[in-house]
Amino acid sequence: MSKAKDVMTEETISVKEDTPILEAVELMVKHDISGMPVVEDDLTLVGVLSEKDVIELFYNNAEDEKKTVGDFMTQPPIYFDADDSLKDVCDFLVKNIFRRVPIISKGKLVGIISVRDVLETVLERKRGGGAG
Repeated sequence: MSKAKDVMTEETISVKEDTPILEAVELMVKHDISGMPVVEDDLTLVGVLSEKDVIELFYNNAEDEKKTVGDFMTQPPIYFDADDSLKDVCDFLVKNIFRRVPIISKGKLVGIISVRDVLETVLERKRGGGAG
């Protein structure tokens, strides 16, 4: 059975809690992502920042522009271990509003699985490019 590590994207764009919020939003727009993990220097996962977390910047006052990721992120983060079954990850994505979930190993961020990653894996396998 496939595991989370078999599908995850390893090159993950992440930010730290003290990253200015507008810098984080610029990263999301530049890389066309809807959210990203928030980590400490040693890659310990401490939260997740999504577009929905920061949408209030649109209608709140300019003071919010001085805030950091830590003011907006969702915590504690929901995550899966790299050795968890892909089925469990998919069940979670189907039953929740999340479009991505961080993947950890030994307490450190090692990747992320998005709905798009799962769809790409399904297509690849249906076309004969991998085992189920």
